[in-house]
Amino acid sequence: MTLSHLNTLPRLDTLRDRFDRGEGLAITSVCSAHPLVIEAALLHAASRGKPALIEATCNQVNQDGGYTGMTPAGFRDYVFGIADRLDFPREQIILGGDHLGPNPWKSLPAEEALKKASDMIAAYAEAGFTKLHLDASMGCKGETDHLPDEIVAERAVMLARRAESVAPARPVYVIGTEIPTPGGATEALDHVVPTTPDAVRATYRVHEKAFRDGVPEAWPRVIGIVVQPGVEFGHEDVAIYKPEQARDLVATLAQLPGLVFEAHSTDYQPGASLARLKQDGFCILKVGPELSFALRETLYGLDAINGFIDPQAVSLVGIMEKTMLASPANWQSHYHGNAMEQHILRHFSYSDRIRYYWPEPAAEQGVATLIQSLEKAPVPETMISQYLPRLFERVKSGALAADPKSLLIQSVRDVLDRYETL
Repeated sequence: MTLSHLNTLPRLDTLRDRFDRGEGLAITSVCSAHPLVIEAALLHAASRGKPALIEATCNQVNQDGGYTGMTPAGFRDYVFGIADRLDFPREQIILGGDHLGPNPWKSLPAEEALKKASDMIAAYAEAGFTKLHLDASMGCKGETDHLPDEIVAERAVMLARRAESVAPARPVYVIGTEIPTPGGATEALDHVVPTTPDAVRATYRVHEKAFRDGVPEAWPRVIGIVVQPGVEFGHEDVAIYKPEQARDLVATLAQLPGLVFEAHSTDYQPGASLARLKQDGFCILKVGPELSFALRETLYGLDAINGFIDPQAVSLVGIMEKTMLASPANWQSHYHGNAMEQHILRHFSYSDRIRYYWPEPAAEQGVATLIQSLEKAPVPETMISQYLPRLFERVKSGALAADPKSLLIQSVRDVLDRYETL
C-alpha cells in the first residue's frame, strides 16, 4: 500500500486565513495512544489526502513517562513506527502536545512544578512536536485553583521561551484552557456555559502583552485559543453544541487577529454540530475518548460473536472487568453509585476510562486471542448484523472485509468520518 500521494500539508498557521476566506476548513486532533486508533487515524487521513494531527497530553506522555510509560520522543517513534508500517509519510504527521504545563506536578510548590513543566515542553519540542498547547492555568501547592490571567500568561511565556530554545523547527502555539475537565466531566451535565467574550478578550490581551514583552518572535505563531463553546460529555450524557448560546463568544473571533478557536471534548457531537462548530471558527476539534469508545464497542461485539461460536472461549468482557477491579485507580474516584451502576460505568461510560486498561498485559493478550480466534474464518454476516449492525451493510455489500481487524479499524474511522461532515 502506498500512501505517498497525499496533498501538501496546509500549515496550521494558515487556518485563520482559510477560515476568513470561507473555506470551511477544520482539522481534527486525534488524542489517543491506542495503536489501532492511531492506525485508523492515519488510514483515514490517507483516504482523504489530508495530514494527520495526533496529540499527546501532559499526563499521558512526559519526560517521566506519563501513564503510557512514553516520553515525547518515545511517543513520536511509536507513532512513526505505525506510519512506517502503513507507508504513511512521516512528514504528513503533525504531532501536538496538549495541556503542556505544571498539571502533572501541581501538588508541588510552583517553582518545582514549573521546572518540571519547562523540562517537559523542552522534551516535546526537541522531539519534533510542532503544535504546543500552553496551559499554566492551574494553581500549584499553596496557590488558588485558578490563577489570575497575568500569572497564567507569564508562565505560558516562560514555557514558550524554553520550547523556542530547543525546537528544531518553529512550533505553533495554542493558548488558553477549556472549562471542561480533560477526559470528560465527572458529574451529570445540567448545563454547560460557553466562555464569555470578556474572558476571551482578557486571555488574548494578557497573552499578547506577555509574549511581545518576553518572546516576541513567537507571538505570530500563536494560532489558536482554547475556549468552551458549550460542548462536553460526562459518564452518561453529552452536552450538544447550541450555536445560539455561543453567539457572543463566536463574535469575539473578529477581535482575535490570526487566531482560531480550539474546542476540546467534542466527542459524541452529532455531525451537524461539528459542521456548525467549523462554521463558527472552531477550526481545531479535539476527539479522544469517543475513538476508543467505538473501538471498545466493536471489541465487545466481536467478543459476543466469539462466545457464541465457541462457548468455551474466555470472555474479553470478563478479562477487562477483572483487570479494572484489580487496579481501580483509574476509575474508582470517577465512577459513583452502587455496585451495579459502577459495573456499567466501568464498561460503557462516555468518559471511557476503560481506555487506560487496554495496555495491561492481560487485556492485550485477551484482545490478541480474540482476534486470532476470529481470524480463522470470516465472521458470519448474520452475526455482524446482530452484534455490529452499524457495519453490517458494508460487509454485506463487500465494501468492508468481515475480519476482526478491518471491523475494528472501520469503527474508529466512522467516528472520524463524522468530523468531515460539512
